[in-house]
Amino acid sequence: TTYIHSSSNNDEEFTGFGNVGFLVLAGGTGSRMKANMPKQFLTLSGSPVLHYSLHLFLEKLPEYCAQNGLSPPNNVVLVMDPKYQPEYQPIIDKYQGKLAFANPGKERQGSVENGLNKLVEISTKNNGSPCEYVAVHDSARPLVTIPEIESVVKDAKSVGAAVLGVPCKATIKESDDGVLVQRTIPRARLWEVHTPQVVKVEALLRGFDKVEKENLEVTDDVSIIEALGEPVKLTLGEYTNLKITTPEDMDVATAILADRGDDQINLV
Repeated sequence: TTYIHSSSNNDEEFTGFGNVGFLVLAGGTGSRMKANMPKQFLTLSGSPVLHYSLHLFLEKLPEYCAQNGLSPPNNVVLVMDPKYQPEYQPIIDKYQGKLAFANPGKERQGSVENGLNKLVEISTKNNGSPCEYVAVHDSARPLVTIPEIESVVKDAKSVGAAVLGVPCKATIKESDDGVLVQRTIPRARLWEVHTPQVVKVEALLRGFDKVEKENLEVTDDVSIIEALGEPVKLTLGEYTNLKITTPEDMDVATAILADRGDDQINLV
């Protein structure tokens, strides 16, 4: 797989997000949080974690596009367990035609596939721009910024697939048995990848076929493109785009939000 890393410098002028569908994955169970509910529903600075992503894609990003003469995203699909969907129906109703549910699959890949099918279906129905690219985002990453989203979408449009990431800060050791160190992996080559991961829809559909036929194991969305042997661009992101995994992450996220001083989120 070719990984390309440089700052965005496409010759083609960026016109916006009109042909990009956003997929928010909120089907997880949050087993590591020691909480009585999945982490995407925990309260972070007064709002559920999930609401930060929805607010960004449905309110802040369209507003930014309007101010900068860019096309806004046409569709957002929320992949969510059916038992939580009734609670979110008022938000779906408010953003009628722009936001839709999809059910999770057994694994992440199944959830992405279900969400992608729904995106293609609603973008065709709405007669807007066809959905040529999909941006897959984990709802447990509430702190991603508009500049990061714009960068990763631009890079995907120039290369075919792109993923937000940051160079690894930690020293990584490899161990076979969890007791003895086998080797130290050179840190300069390692990147920690984040979301959104943005991929050309046509390539992702081809990738799903290959993964299924060859029974491949893939850990994230761009791994599917790697399996095709096609290039994936590393887009430099921010260390603040953390994933809420443990209770300590909630404290860090609260501090980052306080520092940013963002407005209150209001989706219904």
